[in-house]
Amino acid sequence: MADREPMVRFAGASDLSACVELDPHVGEDVLARKIEAGEVVLAEVNGEPAGYLRLEYLWSKVPYIGLIFVVEERRGCGVGRAMLAFVEGFLRGRSYRVLLSSSQADEAEPQAWHRRMGFEECGVLSGINDGGVGEIFFRKRL
Repeated sequence: MADREPMVRFAGASDLSACVELDPHVGEDVLARKIEAGEVVLAEVNGEPAGYLRLEYLWSKVPYIGLIFVVEERRGCGVGRAMLAFVEGFLRGRSYRVLLSSSQADEAEPQAWHRRMGFEECGVLSGINDGGVGEIFFRKRL
């Protein structure tokens, strides 16, 4: 059977364990709160988790992709693009005009993905990550 298109949706309480596996960067208690707040997006292909997106709000008003992750065997198949389109539609429906994201300065592939998706570089925080690696910030107008 051929793979279906990614199905993208907001995570629900029953998705907590899958989210913990996909995003080890924050604790289970934080993820539970973010799921309840509608700030976690899941993508599935053939009923299996394929991707994850954690939405943040800087200053409680500027949407920011805190993490976007695609399961390795699903990369290059449109999962990330589908999650981004889902989030963009959600944000536009609530009159947001911009979406921010970022990538470590030493991560060429994620930077290229952001540019392909229509993001523009808008700033750098030097030395913010382990090993003194900087963070490149991107902006996409909605």
